[in-house]
Amino acid sequence: MLSELNIRNFAIIDELKVSFAGGLNVISGETGAGKSIIVGAVGLLLGERANADMIRSFEDTATVEALFQIGGQEGLIRRIEEMGFGDGEDLVIRRIVSRSGKNRVYINGALASLAMLAAIAESLVNICGQHEHQMILDPGNHTEILDEFGRLGLQRAAYGESRDRYRSIREKLRELREMSRVREEREDLLKFQISEIGQAQIRAGEDAALAEEKKVLSNVQRLIDCARSAHETLYGKSGSVLAELKGAAAAVGEIRKIDPSLKLTGEEMDELYYRLEDAALTLRDYANRLSFDPDRLEAIEGRLELLGRLKRKYGGTLDTVLQRHTEAEKELANIASAGEEIGKLEEELAAERLRLIHAGGELSARRRQVAALLQKRVEAEVRTLRMESARLEVVFREPAEGDAAFGETGMDDLEFYLSTNVGEEIKPLRGIASGGELSRIMLALKKVLARTGSVGTIIFDEVDSGIGGATAEIVGRKLQEVARHHQVICITHLPQIACYGDRHYRVAKEVASERTNTTMALMTDSERLEEIARMLGGVTLTQKTRDHAREMLHAAHGSNFQ
Repeated sequence: MLSELNIRNFAIIDELKVSFAGGLNVISGETGAGKSIIVGAVGLLLGERANADMIRSFEDTATVEALFQIGGQEGLIRRIEEMGFGDGEDLVIRRIVSRSGKNRVYINGALASLAMLAAIAESLVNICGQHEHQMILDPGNHTEILDEFGRLGLQRAAYGESRDRYRSIREKLRELREMSRVREEREDLLKFQISEIGQAQIRAGEDAALAEEKKVLSNVQRLIDCARSAHETLYGKSGSVLAELKGAAAAVGEIRKIDPSLKLTGEEMDELYYRLEDAALTLRDYANRLSFDPDRLEAIEGRLELLGRLKRKYGGTLDTVLQRHTEAEKELANIASAGEEIGKLEEELAAERLRLIHAGGELSARRRQVAALLQKRVEAEVRTLRMESARLEVVFREPAEGDAAFGETGMDDLEFYLSTNVGEEIKPLRGIASGGELSRIMLALKKVLARTGSVGTIIFDEVDSGIGGATAEIVGRKLQEVARHHQVICITHLPQIACYGDRHYRVAKEVASERTNTTMALMTDSERLEEIARMLGGVTLTQKTRDHAREMLHAAHGSNFQ
């Protein structure tokens, strides 16, 4: 239930604060006073699109905030808790529209997205206006209305789950059949890739090792010359480093005999000598081991060329070549088993199709039962709304053939048909209903759906379109009946409807400091009497008009109206 509504800097509203209660809340006012602006502000709280044109002139932001009492709506409370916005019975929604484009949504004080707001808004408020009229005229929505009335959620869910499984199996089967169709061509390619890579007998890191070996073989003579030169310098020639080092070691020994404080010992000199001697021998052995092998160089170059071609073909590195070999083997194995899997999936698909047909058939049978009851109840309601000859029929068309019959909402193609006059055949609702007839059909549906719906608040905007007189009075009583199950907020121009409100608000437009502002206030009984009289008689009010207004209010409320 919408408990509090605060609007600031929205359209021509400077600041408006209003409290609502349960039952039937009526809003009236002169044309252009701003009643539709208030509905637009509530629409923002339900996730409707915002733009800078909504902001009051010379202001930077507009704010709409509402407090909802959601006690008893367990599904909504659970959804809000799962979203992380608390678990109480109070729900505060705030929407800020900014000229900078940085619009914000807050749920119970926490920043939220429009998608989150939309997920909970459908359980908060239902606005019935021209948009809702268009919704009823759209045959695509008739299935939803029928299912809501019949509470067919479980049957819908069972059908939907089966349909999802069926489509998943069918898609997988399609992919496997497509794979099977190109299997021979693909098999040849995979076998060639596996053979080409397998015959190469690649070892990880082999290309880097071969490149190093090629570098050595290509420079073997230079390496021999350098090694022998270094050996001669250290050991082989007269005046070599080792020969000179031996003399230096003897000199160190003489020094230490005289001055032991020299921090260089004979053992350290010997260690240097032996290390250099080992280096000289290593260089000699290295030079002796090297030899130019043209056959080996040619083999390395050929191997590197093969590896390079495979790398260019399969991803740039030996790792990717080996990975492609593994993937090709797996894909070939999958292709080989595709035939068996296709057979299994065909059996699964046939079994799931039977389950889907069964689920769709059960849903369709329940819909036909529910349709008969909906027709009966809606006809009863619209006849009390001065459409005595109205006949409503839910027409079920022949389903499509094959898989096309498995629609998103079931196997039914249905539409509401209507006849409003005796002797006229029923025709599609979208093609024959006038504005006044639509308003009454809408109200009849809301009345019938009232006990099944979970929404907390229903706002009727322009429900009085195209009606008047005794019909308007009946509409007022129907709204009063709907208000026994939901909070109802009704914007109306008709006194026959307004007099049935449990509370009556007046919207007015005033000018102060050269600026226009819309106000809204709850009226006292005396103010309400004047408002009903105004709605009856226009600008000039007479005592007779006031007496008529008092009679209407007493008729609607009895002794409860003073």
